[in-house]
Amino acid sequence: MALCLANSLVACHGFNAYDQLVRYKWWYKFGYMSATGRCFDIGTGTRQSLLEFERRQNIFAKKFNTPFTDMDRLSDSELLQKFDVYCSDHGVAGNGALTGLAPVPLFFYREPPVAVEYSGVSGQITHGDTTAYDACRYYGALIVAALQGYEKEQLLDDNFYQKHKEWFSIKRLHHEIESISRGSYKKSGYDAGIRGKGYIVNALEAALWAFWSDDNSFEKGALAAVNLGDDTDTTAAIYGQLAGA
Repeated sequence: MALCLANSLVACHGFNAYDQLVRYKWWYKFGYMSATGRCFDIGTGTRQSLLEFERRQNIFAKKFNTPFTDMDRLSDSELLQKFDVYCSDHGVAGNGALTGLAPVPLFFYREPPVAVEYSGVSGQITHGDTTAYDACRYYGALIVAALQGYEKEQLLDDNFYQKHKEWFSIKRLHHEIESISRGSYKKSGYDAGIRGKGYIVNALEAALWAFWSDDNSFEKGALAAVNLGDDTDTTAAIYGQLAGA
């Protein structure tokens, strides 16, 4: 999905949530941009959102007398504004929202408030819970800061969020994400309760724990993320987006 998102940003010269969903749908149905030529390891929340997206495309095509075969190429700005791209049920907070986030902060890093907001939206179109939106906003902000040359100690500062509130507009972070921003992950690891679970709050905490404890070794951090068990590939993928920046 990260490649789909990156491709959309480049092709559209900016953020187009509808186009992103189209490309995610192609990945799900046809293996678009997949290394294996097929979709694999899609999360339940993502799959349900893409099915809902296609259902809405059908309804929209009939309402506005548009051939369904043209819906994936919809470019009329007025029509696009009428399409509800938030296709997830409320309460969906899977870690998939974070897995392919990096293209957004990479694309918009020169404008931190824009990068942070679009990071949140990129997750929310498939994962509707506030924790997903705010996990993506916070992690997007960290990636932006890394790209702007911040030192690791600055990224892991317990007051990073407080010092960069202007990047987050007036929308305060969900209390679980704010707790992570204050360093809840700074503990001994698995024995202290760090888990690479499917819940996005657990996944974010686990990835940041791996980053905090990696002794500036990407290999050590990636292995630590994987060795937590549970949803190993996703935890490592989230870790790698920040550690690799």
